[in-house]
Amino acid sequence: MKFGIMIMRQWKVSNKLFQNHWKILGLWLGLRKCSKSTCDLSGFTETLLELCRSRHFVSGDEITQDMLVDGSFNYGHLGMELKRNLATNWWDSMVLSREQVFGMQSPHQLKVNQNSDKSMKLMDVATLQVALDKKDANKEGSVSLKDLLKEYIILRPNLLQGAFREYTTSLNLVNRKLPFGLAEIGVCYQPIPSSKYSTVCNAVRTVEVELASLVWFSSPWTSGRWLDYWVRQRLLWWRKFARSPSSFTAIDSQDNDGIKGTALYFTFPWGKEPIETLINLGDKDLLREHHGNKSSLQGRDGRRTVVPHVLSVSGNLDRGVMAFLCDSLQLTEKVDSKLRINQKKVLKLHPFLAPFKVALDMGKGPTIELRQVCEGLFQELVEKKVTVWPGYLETMHMSLEQLSIKYDEMGVIFTIVVNETTLENGLVQLRNRDTTMKEMGHISEVRDFLIKYIRES
Repeated sequence: MKFGIMIMRQWKVSNKLFQNHWKILGLWLGLRKCSKSTCDLSGFTETLLELCRSRHFVSGDEITQDMLVDGSFNYGHLGMELKRNLATNWWDSMVLSREQVFGMQSPHQLKVNQNSDKSMKLMDVATLQVALDKKDANKEGSVSLKDLLKEYIILRPNLLQGAFREYTTSLNLVNRKLPFGLAEIGVCYQPIPSSKYSTVCNAVRTVEVELASLVWFSSPWTSGRWLDYWVRQRLLWWRKFARSPSSFTAIDSQDNDGIKGTALYFTFPWGKEPIETLINLGDKDLLREHHGNKSSLQGRDGRRTVVPHVLSVSGNLDRGVMAFLCDSLQLTEKVDSKLRINQKKVLKLHPFLAPFKVALDMGKGPTIELRQVCEGLFQELVEKKVTVWPGYLETMHMSLEQLSIKYDEMGVIFTIVVNETTLENGLVQLRNRDTTMKEMGHISEVRDFLIKYIRES
């Protein structure tokens, strides 16, 4: 009985402290990990926007959700490296590792054809204004705007026509054997509503997007199987770099002209958006481009000679960049001793996509000697094609905790800290972004480990 009274007294004395401990534990359990599925979506988007600006993935103060979706923003230093890595991996996968795909490059301006009404046209505004003024002055309209509008430049909305024009030359390259493909990465100009989220919107604007395109030529009787093949391959490729592969999905689609195909979507915090389209265009567009000259277009599939069907595989690299930024952003909320909630942001980009694989920084010690060590290690890693962020050039000193926060938000995989211990025995500190583990190792072993890790990722 006395033991029970003693426990009750102890409970009354420490009840407030006990409740505070449970409050902290509850907050820790409830807020320890905040993913896109549990966080407020608008809050996640705002956090993503702020991180993209502060860590130089995008440039500019007035960045909106619409601009992220459309790709109508300027890239910062890290964003440009991320996009370049994405394009390089696309090219390696689609061109360099395949026997039947060849690279090409075509001009931004299109040759006038029957589809020109659907393309974006570029005209000199001053010339157009003079014509309009003259027409207003002369009610009979002696100046024909219709004739004037013929003097325009057509900007390509996609990369199809360049591949169509290159087809006959490439057909000779492969000894007229089907199937084969032509790949290209280039800037295109596409019209979109000025506010796609408004209920009533008649205005359109043009956005500049970078597309990665494969145009695949195959016989009519195998085109359906090839379309299924490329859908599987492309979905696997996008999912390969994702922390949440299920965010990338394939959905049957149909464009405004009734052409059926498949679209690959990514689930953004604000909803699903297409990042790649795959459609079977048949042979109509190819024949029209070559004025119906079937004899020059026929290729061989086995013993049969035929005009090929065209499969278009077109991915939006700008939207792909935003997809991987959304996918890789991990938010963790921790409660400190004063019950304050601190949010930690980590950009867990795939090693192939991370703009910088390694950050190189200095700790305590003689500045000149440590900087010389950093410069030497920097050159060794760069020569091995490992991208390095030269943090040792910063003039403002930061604690190791502040460095970890900065580099986690930049998506840097490893951080190397060189200090006075390095000068004594060659040991450096290595921190892993994903595990947050800090280990000591000899500078030569760390260098060899990083080179091997990046190559084998």
